[in-house]
Amino acid sequence: MLLQPDDAWRQTHLGRLLGHAMRRFDERVLHLMANDPEVPLGLSNLAARAQVGAAHIHITRHLALQGSRLTELAERAGMTKQAMGDLVTQCEAWGLVVREPDPQDARARQVRFTPTGLAWLNAFRTAVQQAEAEFRAEVGAEVATVVALGLEAYAGPAA
Repeated sequence: MLLQPDDAWRQTHLGRLLGHAMRRFDERVLHLMANDPEVPLGLSNLAARAQVGAAHIHITRHLALQGSRLTELAERAGMTKQAMGDLVTQCEAWGLVVREPDPQDARARQVRFTPTGLAWLNAFRTAVQQAEAEFRAEVGAEVATVVALGLEAYAGPAA
């Protein structure tokens, strides 16, 4: 069914464009990581077969280098504790993270990167840098700078 002219806004509004752009960026980052020789082969294969998705990137983006409690990680990622727990369980099975006792609270556990997880994080950094460079090349340096500044202002302070 064709959209009526007064209905087209639903496909072109800013939120939809931002969503498409984020999906495209994350897909490119995962593609680059799948082809990075520094990424352990098992993880590379998972990424290449789309087993690792944008949801798993939440852990990569939000897990503090010194470790994070599951509740903190879920809050930073804007997810429920249960959903983040499922992601952590998967990433634990893949060898990216471990759960360890929290040195500040014996009742609590912290999620930490493993050495494999730190290699994954480094590959993520490299892939993000390349994807950002590709974005700049596609839209031009000036537009990329304006987009970045606009998104920073709109999103507010980083958590």
